[in-house]
Amino acid sequence: MWLLILGLVIFLGIHSLSIVNDPLRNRMAASMGEGPFKGVYSVIAIIGLVLIIYGYGQARMDPTPLYVPPTWLRHLSMLLLVPVFPLLLAAYFPGRISRTLKHPMLVAVKLWAVAHLLANGMLHDVLLFGAFLAWAVADRISLKRRTERTPPTLPATRLNDAIAVIGGLVLYVLFVIWLHQWLIGVPPV
Repeated sequence: MWLLILGLVIFLGIHSLSIVNDPLRNRMAASMGEGPFKGVYSVIAIIGLVLIIYGYGQARMDPTPLYVPPTWLRHLSMLLLVPVFPLLLAAYFPGRISRTLKHPMLVAVKLWAVAHLLANGMLHDVLLFGAFLAWAVADRISLKRRTERTPPTLPATRLNDAIAVIGGLVLYVLFVIWLHQWLIGVPPV
């Protein structure tokens, strides 16, 4: 369990740099150069992600139940997950969706985390999905007081919304049918 926690601290910690101290993040990026800063940032994030994946797998071997969700919550969870991939893609294919929601990736992370908390009651699940939910909420709140950085994206068009929705729904179906079982080892249905 400690590897999962360490991975969460590293991964969400590096992703919280702007939440906690945006001026420090900006000074670091300016002094190192944006490219090298993003390289170091990415390496740290990947280390955290690997620890999360490995730690979560280890924690699943010795589960500690906190609650047993009723079966009907799995159906609600599946419904909540439908917009997750379209919202995730909308962050990279700007259009009306991203303009309306402002931060569609954070909305996707929150929906993903809530849906998994509804369907899973083991300690390792609550740690993983609860941490991501708390981080996404904190990040969204902090965005109101931070200087907005505009990452390079494609030009905003109506076609991008179609790409996000259709591509996202295809990804959702692939995850339900095959990818979740293959990557996570748990069939969602």
